[in-house]
Amino acid sequence: MNIDTIALQCFIAVAETGSFTRAAERVGRTQSAISQQISKLEGLLDKLLLVRGKAFTLTPEGEIFLGYARRIFALHREALDRFKEPELEGEVRFGLPENFASVYLAEILADFSRIHPRILLNIECDLTLNLFDRFKKNEFDLVLVKMNRPEDFPNGLDVWSEPLKWVGDPSLIDPTRPVPLIMAPQPCVYRASAIKSLEQAGRSWRLVFSSPSYAGAVAAVRAGMGISVMPQTMIPPDLQAIDAAVLPKLADTHTSLIKHVANNAAVNTLEEFVLRRLKH
Repeated sequence: MNIDTIALQCFIAVAETGSFTRAAERVGRTQSAISQQISKLEGLLDKLLLVRGKAFTLTPEGEIFLGYARRIFALHREALDRFKEPELEGEVRFGLPENFASVYLAEILADFSRIHPRILLNIECDLTLNLFDRFKKNEFDLVLVKMNRPEDFPNGLDVWSEPLKWVGDPSLIDPTRPVPLIMAPQPCVYRASAIKSLEQAGRSWRLVFSSPSYAGAVAAVRAGMGISVMPQTMIPPDLQAIDAAVLPKLADTHTSLIKHVANNAAVNTLEEFVLRRLKH
């Protein structure tokens, strides 16, 4: 029996989101369909891949198989992309936040460049509001932006939504003292969300570390300097999300892709490639 790429896609989505609900949203299928595909894989391999309970975790066999699943699925998509549009050429100016480049897009963009070697990617990282301002000045063909509400960028194509989490050592939080924050400089969507949440809850705060770099913020959290805010899927494995009862709840964050209306095949192909890889 062959391994179905749809089943691989469903398994990868569950493994990466930790939720059948979010996995179903990501791949555009029902939760029952996701469950059936996972069961089909487990039957084929004769191994249990998930530990099912209040939260879904991978079994040791599931962790091993995840690496194979990602490689097989990526090669499947690469083959389709390579023979669908092999001769595209041109330049694409793409702007995105640094944390997305660090966590999600390095491998994706490397794969795109390998499949389309005649397309020149001009990539720049910046804060979301700066990216959007520069996009309006026609400095970018395509930008990936994060926001508190989807309507903040009405012309954006929604990629995904997920919870924001407080991240750091909970022992640093003292109800009698300001919350020590590690944040990017203004204008930053995560910073604005954190400050708004704290002030609405009547909690005082102070900025102890400011860096536009995701790696810099992660290093500061690891050093125990303070508390930061990150999307759930961007929290490094060695850091922990702080219990929701300790600090006020944060609004969900939304990610959109925006491009100028154009019949540029290179831009359109990168847009489709990034959307497909980020959603799956």
